[in-house]
Amino acid sequence: MSQHADGEGGLAVADVLPDYADAFPFERFNAMQAEALPAILEREDDVVVSAPTASGKTALAEAAICRTLDAGGTALFLAPLRALTNEKEREWERFEDLGYSVYVVTGERDLNPRRAERADILVMTPEKADSATRKHDSPRYSFVTDVDCCVIDEVHLLDSDRRGSVLEVTISRLRRLCAPRVVALSATMPNAGDVAEWLDAPPECTFTFGEEYRPVPLHADVRTYSHGENAFADKYRRLYRALDIAEPHIRDGGQALVFVSSRQDTVQAATKARDELVERDVPVGARGDYDFHNEASELSNDTLRQSVLDGVGFHHAGLSKADKELVEEWFREGTIQLLFSTSTLAWGVNLPARCVVIRDTKLHDPLEGEVDMSPLDVLQMLGRAGRPGYDDQGYAWVVCDRSEADKYRRLLTEGKDIESRLAADLDAHLNAEIVLGTVRDIDDVMDWLETTFYYVRARSAPEEYASRGDLREQVSERLRSLVDRGFVEREEMSLAPTAVGRLASKFYLGLDTAREFADLAERAADAPDSDGGDAAADPIGERDVLRAVATAAEFDSVSARSDEEDAVAAVLGSTPDLDPGARKVLAILESSMRGTTPTELRSDAWVIRQNALRLLAALRAFLDRFAGARAANLATRIEARIENGISDDAVGLTAVDGVGSGRASQLAADGLRTPADVREAGVSGLVAAGLPEGVAERVHESAADLPNVVVEWGEFPEAVARGENAMREVRVRNVGGDARAGIRVTVNGVEMTGKNAYLGESTVPVGVFGGDADELIYAVEVAFPELPLQLVVAERTVRVA
Repeated sequence: MSQHADGEGGLAVADVLPDYADAFPFERFNAMQAEALPAILEREDDVVVSAPTASGKTALAEAAICRTLDAGGTALFLAPLRALTNEKEREWERFEDLGYSVYVVTGERDLNPRRAERADILVMTPEKADSATRKHDSPRYSFVTDVDCCVIDEVHLLDSDRRGSVLEVTISRLRRLCAPRVVALSATMPNAGDVAEWLDAPPECTFTFGEEYRPVPLHADVRTYSHGENAFADKYRRLYRALDIAEPHIRDGGQALVFVSSRQDTVQAATKARDELVERDVPVGARGDYDFHNEASELSNDTLRQSVLDGVGFHHAGLSKADKELVEEWFREGTIQLLFSTSTLAWGVNLPARCVVIRDTKLHDPLEGEVDMSPLDVLQMLGRAGRPGYDDQGYAWVVCDRSEADKYRRLLTEGKDIESRLAADLDAHLNAEIVLGTVRDIDDVMDWLETTFYYVRARSAPEEYASRGDLREQVSERLRSLVDRGFVEREEMSLAPTAVGRLASKFYLGLDTAREFADLAERAADAPDSDGGDAAADPIGERDVLRAVATAAEFDSVSARSDEEDAVAAVLGSTPDLDPGARKVLAILESSMRGTTPTELRSDAWVIRQNALRLLAALRAFLDRFAGARAANLATRIEARIENGISDDAVGLTAVDGVGSGRASQLAADGLRTPADVREAGVSGLVAAGLPEGVAERVHESAADLPNVVVEWGEFPEAVARGENAMREVRVRNVGGDARAGIRVTVNGVEMTGKNAYLGESTVPVGVFGGDADELIYAVEVAFPELPLQLVVAERTVRVA
C-alpha cells in the first residue's frame, strides 16, 4: 500500500483486493481513496473520512465491507434514507455474485430474522438500527449484536434536527452492545476531529479531504430575487431566476438539476419551465426521436410522459419505482436536460449535473409549518454539481431573499460544523436507556452520556454549549424530571423504568405525549360505570381519543392556513378550546374516519394521518395497560376507521384479511357489516355481494379465523328471592380463532368482575344477590383490545321476588 496513487494512474483494485475486484464498478482507486485505504485495510481502528460529494466515498465503504467479509465477519451499512437502502440492495448484487448475502432490514412486518442472522452485509436506516438495538435481546433482533463492522454513510446526519439524535444514540448503543469497528463517511465537515474523538479514531485514521479532491471543481454562489405581490408570485420569480441560471448551460449541451420544496412543485415547475423554454427558444426535447417516444410510453405518469418529450423531467418519492428509474436513466444519458426534484434525490441517487440550482430554501412541513431547508440539505444538493468525465466545472446556486444572501454565502465558503442534536431529546433517550437496562444507577447516567457525540462536542465548543448549563447538572435535572413525572423510579442510587416509561420508549413517544396518554388512560380507569345499565358504554368517548392525539406534542407545530379554516369549521363546527393547528389535525382525523377528507386539507392529510396512526397504536397500548380491554378496543376501532374511512358499525370487517376500505364498503352496502355476517353469508353470499369467487373463498376463510364468542349462562336463575344469594358460573367460549380479550361482568351497569384471557374458553364466577332492586340486568361483555371488532355483549335479566 505504499505506492503512490493519483487519478488514472491510481492503485488497481485487483492488486489491492484481488478476491473482491468484481465487487467494484471500476478498475482503479482514485487519489482520495488510495490515501485512505491503508487505514481501512491494514489497521483495526475506527476510521473517519470527510470528503467532497462525488469524490468516491462509497468505494471506501465497500473496501471496509470487503475487509470484514474476508475475516468472516458481518458488516452493517447505515444509509440515510430508505430509498438508498433499496439502491444499495440493487448495487450490491455484485457481492451476491461473489457468494455473499446482502439483506436490507426494513419494516417490522417484513423482517425475516433467519435471513438477517445469516446475512454477511446488513443494510439499515438509523431509525431501523435504533429499533433493532432497542430489541436486541429478543430472538428476532439478536442478529444486531453480531455486527463486526458498522459503516455510517453521511455521518453528518448527526446534525439533522429530527434524525441526528437517533443516529447518535444508536451508534453509542451499538458500540456498547458488540463494539464493532466503525467507519464513518461524510461530506465536507470542518470539525471531523470531533467525530473522530467520539468514535476513538486515531489521527492516522482521520481524513479531511479538501475541495481539491473533488473530481470536478465547483463554483458555488448565491442569486437573489425581487419579491412579488404574494408567495405564489414569489415562487415563479424564483423559477425564472433558476431558468436564467440554467439556460446557458443547457444551450451549451449541459444539464441542470433544480431543487424545489415539494412533490407538487416539481410538477408545476416542470410544466411552467416547458412553456418558458419554448418562449426563450432554448433547444431542448426529443419529440422527433421515434425510439424515445416509444420508451416514454412506458411511463405510468401521464404528465411526466409529455414533459420528458420536451427534455424536462421531474422526480419525487410519489412516482412509481419504474418511472423514477427511467427518469434517472434518461438524465444520466442527457435525454432529459432539465430536471426538477425534491431534496431526497440529493441524499439518495447519485445523479450529478453541470448546473445545480436550489430554487426553494424554505419548505412547508405538514407537522412544522414553513421551515428553512437545513444547511445539511443545502450543501448536499449543491455537491451534486459537476459530472465527472463530462464537465470541467460544476456550477451551484442558491436562489434566496436578499435578507438571507449573506447567510448562504457564509455557508458556502465556511461550511458548517457538525453539532449534536441530543439535547432536545435528552430526557427521552435517557429514559430509553433506563428501559434497556444500560443505565441502572446514578453513576451509569454519566457513563452513558460520555459515550455520546454531545459530550464530545460540548467539551470541544464549550462556548456554544455553555448556555445549556453544566452537563452533569443538565442530566441530573432531566433525571429528576423523569422521576417526578412517573417515567422512572429511583431508590437511593438505583434507577428502574415504570410501565409508563417502558411504553414511552417502546413507541418512541415524546415524554409530554406519553404523560398525556397515561393521564387519559388513568382517567378512563377511574371513570364511574354508566347509569342505566348500558354495559357497553365507554368510560371515554371517541372525541376524547381523537383530541388526545390531535393535541399531542408531535403535532405542536402544525398550522392551519387561511384557506383551510373554513374546511376545518365545516368538519368540526365550533371547538373553541383548541388552537388552530390541533383543530386542523382533529378535522383531518374525523373526516378520514368518514372517508371524506375536504379537498383543502388533503395536501397535509397523508402525513398527519400516518403520524396519527402511530400515536393511536401507542395510545391503545396505554389504554390496554391502565384502563383495560374495553378502552383499548375503542382506540383500535378508531385507528382502523381512520386508516380505512369506514363507519363504526362496519369497521370490524377490516379485521378480515383481504378486506380493506373499498371491499369493506362494498360488503357493508350489501348488508354484511361484521365478520359474523361474513361467516353466515358463506362463499355464495359473498359472491352475491360482488366478490369474485376466489376472493370470496379467502375472505370467508379469514373471517372464520377471527374470534367467534359464545356466552353460555348455564343454570343461571330467572328469579331470585329478596335476601337470597347464589353463585353461578358463566362460560365464555370462543369457537373461532384465538385472540386476547377482556371479559367483564356487570349488574345494572356496575362492574362485578373482570379478567383478561386468551380465548379459548373461560369461566367467570357471577354472584346473584337478591337485594333492593326489583330487577337485575346482568351483562357479560367481551372486548378485543387488538382487533377492531365491536364489543360482544350478552345480557340476562333476573327478577327479584
